[in-house]
Amino acid sequence: MPNILIKLPDGVFDPAARDRLAQAVTAAAMTVEQIGDDPQHALTTWVMIEEFESGHLYVGGGDPLGRFIPVIVFFHPPAGVIDEAGRAELVKLVHEAVAAAKPAGDPRPVITNIIVADVADGTWGVSGQLWRLPEMARAAGYKHLQHLVA
Repeated sequence: MPNILIKLPDGVFDPAARDRLAQAVTAAAMTVEQIGDDPQHALTTWVMIEEFESGHLYVGGGDPLGRFIPVIVFFHPPAGVIDEAGRAELVKLVHEAVAAAKPAGDPRPVITNIIVADVADGTWGVSGQLWRLPEMARAAGYKHLQHLVA
């Protein structure tokens, strides 16, 4: 049940590449979070892609776009869903998804900066209600957390 925000340089990834990226990141999240197999469970994974204009990201004091494609990913899962090994797998899978979505023929490498930040239990609101981990385990069908569902 993550919220995932991906920040890309404007004009580098076309709509088809953004679709591939969103689908691959969703699949990575569902794998690592062990989201259930019911199609309703997939609706708990939200991905937002935002593009930033050239000159709005500085790396080492300058614009990196001449050297590489910078992509920033903020991945917010509920606290208690992903362990340390899962975080490592998530970072690997998300980087691979971004690199695979890169336009064919673009010689620049993709460099990702991925931040996994847990949302503390009792601080996630869904449609006007405050949810805790048991509600999230029910909605997302977390395979490893079904013991929390009453």
